[in-house]
Amino acid sequence: MSDKSPIEQLPQQNVLVKVEDGIAWVTLNRPSKRNAINPGIVYEMCDVLDAIELTEEAKCVVFSGSGDAFSAGQDLKEYFREMEKAHPAMRERLQRANSMWQWRRLMHFSKPTIAMVNGWCFGGAFQLLCACDLAVADEDASFGLSEINWGIIPAGIVTKSVAMALSQRAALYYILTGDTFDGREAAKIGLVNFAVPKDQLQAKTITLAKKLMEKNPVVLRACKSAYHYVREMSWDASAEYLGAKLDQSKLRDPERGAVKGMSQFLDEKSYRPGLGNYRRED
Repeated sequence: MSDKSPIEQLPQQNVLVKVEDGIAWVTLNRPSKRNAINPGIVYEMCDVLDAIELTEEAKCVVFSGSGDAFSAGQDLKEYFREMEKAHPAMRERLQRANSMWQWRRLMHFSKPTIAMVNGWCFGGAFQLLCACDLAVADEDASFGLSEINWGIIPAGIVTKSVAMALSQRAALYYILTGDTFDGREAAKIGLVNFAVPKDQLQAKTITLAKKLMEKNPVVLRACKSAYHYVREMSWDASAEYLGAKLDQSKLRDPERGAVKGMSQFLDEKSYRPGLGNYRRED
């Protein structure tokens, strides 16, 4: 049995990982290809998420890219052209793994996630961007759904991701025209939460990560999970589900946050909701 931690056992080739002050920094590492997503990134990222989940020191996850790009999207040569020659089962395995980390796994990941868009973000990279809970972008980052210019549609789950994140008008405009836009526009249309000058990007992301790490992790995870599930439910089903989810989070919370917060608000008069967290150290 290895004495190395789960993160130390990662290959650190196509994806780099380090943990500092509670933040797991996950960096796509193909700068010469503008971090285009290839099979290597896909399979490594599945292992990365497993490792981070098992690393208690990692409280929040930030995704970014090496060099001047977040990600240029799917690697057309490695992901598509070369896979045409592969056995059908290998192609299906790759598709399964890609949807697993960018969709099912990341969207419902047990720890809060932030996309730090430090440059190019095109096509398939929108899946990673939209799967993250929150996003911060360089004002001059370049975004685009350029698939239509290649004679294809934004497939995988790109169109689904964009449809969930943007209004119909904004989503269809960029899908149908293939026009590019910058980080300022991304913030304006709601694709990212904030757009800041490049020299402030990391600091803004760290501030946001720290805010998330101050929250009760069990309740934070429940809030995130509940949001994604109720989007697909009816009003009646949502009411039933949310009631059950609330009870579940109270039962699983070792901090007993609901009891503490209520006591500090009603009995001690020491806590005012909306002005900060209840005192978690009590």
